[in-house]
Amino acid sequence: MNPSRELVPLSIADLSLFSKNLRRLLAESGADALPGHVVLLNLLAKSAGHRNYQTLRAAPRPEIHAEPPTVPSEPIVLPRGANVPRETRRALGHFDTAGRLLRWPTQFAVQQRALWALWVRLPARRDLTEADVNRYLGAYHAFGDPATLRRELVNARLLWRTPDCRTYRKEMRRPASEEREFLALLLAAGE
Repeated sequence: MNPSRELVPLSIADLSLFSKNLRRLLAESGADALPGHVVLLNLLAKSAGHRNYQTLRAAPRPEIHAEPPTVPSEPIVLPRGANVPRETRRALGHFDTAGRLLRWPTQFAVQQRALWALWVRLPARRDLTEADVNRYLGAYHAFGDPATLRRELVNARLLWRTPDCRTYRKEMRRPASEEREFLALLLAAGE
């Protein structure tokens, strides 16, 4: 795949109807040999209900929805006597009860815990564009800097991206026990 090529998604509501339409259009084309690249693109677009490939390209893209928290939330406050490691306590102090990162921590160890909280919310096994990643990150941070968060997720090897930054993918990693404890406390705070 050419990474600089624009990706054009094709959503098919009914695969059976799509294949019947494509078969009919191929039969009507009357070509004895396989159709060329552009002809095939047009046939695929028509089979999905578009006028041609150009109208498919111009069609609005399906949105990826990362549901932002709907209720105003409060900062996470742990009871004084809670037996929670210091870095975990500090990291939780940067989040609200809806799981949003309120500010970027200055301490490196706390930053790393905060990145796991963002990582856990990214979809797995899926290619994402920069805009897609921004939507997910935007739903779970309150200070309006998705570029820093994207960069730090890549630096921490929690997010992979192509050299041209067009495609991102969540790295499949297993958090250490400290991060798992932090994530459990963070998710429990929102309940």
